[in-house]
Amino acid sequence: MMTGNSISKVPVVSKQYCSGSEIVLYVRRRPHVVNGGGFVVVDGNQKIVFRVDGCGILGRKEELVVRAGDGSELLLVRRKGGVMEALSLCRRWRGYAHDLEGSQKPIFCLREPSNSCLWMKNPITISVTSNEYRGFRDFEIRGDFTNRNCSIVDSSGRIAAQVGMCKEVEVVMASRELYNVVVKPGIDQAFVFGVIAILDYIYDGSTRC
Repeated sequence: MMTGNSISKVPVVSKQYCSGSEIVLYVRRRPHVVNGGGFVVVDGNQKIVFRVDGCGILGRKEELVVRAGDGSELLLVRRKGGVMEALSLCRRWRGYAHDLEGSQKPIFCLREPSNSCLWMKNPITISVTSNEYRGFRDFEIRGDFTNRNCSIVDSSGRIAAQVGMCKEVEVVMASRELYNVVVKPGIDQAFVFGVIAILDYIYDGSTRC
C-alpha cells in the first residue's frame, strides 16, 4: 500500500473514502423502538460519516444498506439464497455498488461458515470481486466481534481495520452500543463498514428485526 513516502489509496467502493492517514470512527447503534435499528458512524467531531439501515427500516430480512452521511446509498448488501446455498458449508453475503450507468455491480463477497462447529477452524472471509480493484483481494476476520475485539486482515497478514471498545465506555461499563473502528491508511472506509454491517447482522445486532 506504500509508494515511496505516500500512501496508495485502493478503493473498493470509492477513493473518496480512502484516507492518506489512519482514521478513528465511532459506531453508535440505534434502538429499534426509536428509529428501526441499524447504526450510525461518526468522526471525532460527531459528524455523521455513514448510516447503516437494516431490517427494521428496510422491512426485508438479510438485506442491508450502507449510506453516506447525506443519506445517499453507497452499498446494498444481501445474503444469497436458494437451495444450493442452504446445502452449502458457508453462507454468502454480497455487496453491490452502483456503476456509472446506475446499475448494481458486485464488489465483494463475505463467506460465513453455516455450521457453528466450523467457526473455530474456518474464519469469516471476504473476497473483493470488483474488476477495477487493484489491492489485496482476500481478507479475513480475526478475533471476536461480539466483544468488539476483532480485526479485518488482508492476505499478507496486514491489518486493514480494527474494532475495539471506546476507552471512555470501558471505564464506566461494558457496552456494545458504542465502539470504535480504526481504519488504516489507504483502506476504503465504506467497504470496511459494509463488512461490519454484515458482522452486526450475523451476531444478532441492531440491523436485525
